[in-house]
Amino acid sequence: MMDGPVRFEPIDLDAHAEFCVKFRVDSYVCSFGTAEGFYRDNSSNEGYIEWLRKKMDDIPGSCVHVWRENRIIGQMEMGRSRREPSIGYVNLYYLVPEVRGTGVADQLEEHVRQFFEHLGFQKARLNVSPSNARALRYYLKQGWQDMGPQPSHPEVHLMEKDYALTDG
Repeated sequence: MMDGPVRFEPIDLDAHAEFCVKFRVDSYVCSFGTAEGFYRDNSSNEGYIEWLRKKMDDIPGSCVHVWRENRIIGQMEMGRSRREPSIGYVNLYYLVPEVRGTGVADQLEEHVRQFFEHLGFQKARLNVSPSNARALRYYLKQGWQDMGPQPSHPEVHLMEKDYALTDG
């Protein structure tokens, strides 16, 4: 695996849509053991790509690929909480398997903090499957608070981070 710094670039859907789908599907497998939920929520890959396109139009820079040298090694999708628009929401943190556990996730966490700070958000939320023990441990280590099962989706836990309380 290549070493060196990573960079965050807005997703180029015309060139890299297949990576977006592949990464999102893998995130479902990591979280739930199956991609069934992805296909239940997105009747087609095109539906997911259109959702991404709209998200990126609404908030430029909200969906990025993580690059190391000339290779895409991850993806992030960020925005506003639908229920509370004054709170940031992370739809996806994703790194390819061979990069997990190498410290790169800390750079993703810092990118999220800076992105939300730029938008004026002091809090952020995300959902995590308790069966994805590695992700859950990571979020807790990074200062995310486990708020318990998500009322509308009890198969996942709501996590929240208050950036006003962190010294990042």
